[in-house]
Amino acid sequence: MLYGEPHEPVSATFPRAPGPSTSRRTRTSPLTSTVRTSHPPYLTRDRLVRWGVEANERLTGSTALVLLVLLAIEGVTVLRVHSLLTLHVFVGMLLIPPVLVKISSTTWRFARYYIGSPEYRHKGAPPIALRVIGPFVIVLTVVLFASGVLLLFGPTAWRGRLLQLHQVSFILWFILMAVHVLGHLGGMVRLSTKDWARRTRGLVSGSRARRLLITVSLLIGLVLALLTVSHVGLWTHGA
Repeated sequence: MLYGEPHEPVSATFPRAPGPSTSRRTRTSPLTSTVRTSHPPYLTRDRLVRWGVEANERLTGSTALVLLVLLAIEGVTVLRVHSLLTLHVFVGMLLIPPVLVKISSTTWRFARYYIGSPEYRHKGAPPIALRVIGPFVIVLTVVLFASGVLLLFGPTAWRGRLLQLHQVSFILWFILMAVHVLGHLGGMVRLSTKDWARRTRGLVSGSRARRLLITVSLLIGLVLALLTVSHVGLWTHGA
């Protein structure tokens, strides 16, 4: 380069050294992308599903398994109800508190879904057929058990109509319940024991409270059953 020629700017001849801000972006951009991939936008939504919806499903599944066993016993008594009337009444009264727990858990899910709760909307609804028969199953269950209790403790003059109502509601309830059980059988098998197995009980919070709720409902049902059995002889004598 000759004297008198203008000097070219250094930045035009040599590449500019990376500044602190540039190196920081270079170093942190991989980390930033890693963080974004490990915490996707739906993480909070999935956490809500895990701690809200799955807790409700576990309670529903565990209660459903208890009810399935007790209803199988009750079904055997229906086949010979005259000779097994005491056992029929005993199991029927034992069923009432767990049935109320099951109705409460399913009604809670139904209500949360239809009021637009994000976690229940994300989880999705059961098949349309199960959603349609669900309210009818609840109504028939209430009618079936209420008519049975009134049949045992109500006025003698009501017994004829209450017995007809009890029998008709049982037939309709049995048909819809068969569809209901078959539709939810897979979920019940998958979820019913998760709160009771040591390996899976801690994955969703509240397992102790759910186990306690089911146990207390069975104890209350047992007390009701023991208090009611003595009335069976009086009812048979009156009939």
